[in-house]
Amino acid sequence: MDTGYNPFSLAGKRILITGASSGIGQATAIECSKMGATVIITARNDERLKQTFQQLAGIGHQMITIDLSDNNGIQQLVESITKVDGLFNNAGVTTAKPISFINEIELENLLNVNLNAPIMLTNLLVKKKKISKGGSIVFTSSIGRFMVAPGNSMYAASKGGLSSFMKGAALELAAKGIRCNAILPGMVETGMMKGKETISSEQWETNKLLYPLKRFGSPQEIALLAVYLFSDASSFMTGSELVIDGGRSLK
Repeated sequence: MDTGYNPFSLAGKRILITGASSGIGQATAIECSKMGATVIITARNDERLKQTFQQLAGIGHQMITIDLSDNNGIQQLVESITKVDGLFNNAGVTTAKPISFINEIELENLLNVNLNAPIMLTNLLVKKKKISKGGSIVFTSSIGRFMVAPGNSMYAASKGGLSSFMKGAALELAAKGIRCNAILPGMVETGMMKGKETISSEQWETNKLLYPLKRFGSPQEIALLAVYLFSDASSFMTGSELVIDGGRSLK
């Protein structure tokens, strides 16, 4: 008998998703809307953000095109929304450079998007009391924060810092009933990954063999974990790093 019981439902919840124009952010926006949430999606590419918006289920959603790599953009975003029940700090970039080739501008750009923006967005939403009691903040980190590779030190540093901030935020915000957790994906088949021209298709296939499941993840698979963290099914979970990597970190 169908009782309608679904602890993973997001009905009645408002969720803000950054980096929603593609990949994990886009998939999460779509899946959250399918689970009943009203979503606010943001990214800096207006055309691609519209493509995400057109795929959302239900009504009442909001689209805000803005660049979160500077504080003015973050302030504009926070001023444009009402209280939310969930925040997905997902926007991110990757830059592969050996240590001797790192330059200050590239480092600053990467840290602004991957680390500074989620910290300051969380800060301002908390300060303005725009995250509901019982709310959930989810961060997209990476297994790259502990499985470093040559040329990946900048990215690893940004994600390591993000995971550390998440734990501190979880401790501080627990008194407000706000939970904080991080998702640590392995390689995911996103546009950002496919666009890496420095790696040949043969190398991609070789990399897949490093995964016990012999494949990379899909954005939807990561999105469904985010749905769980936004739902009441995860109400006793905070300060956790959830690895979702097809077994890659086992090897």
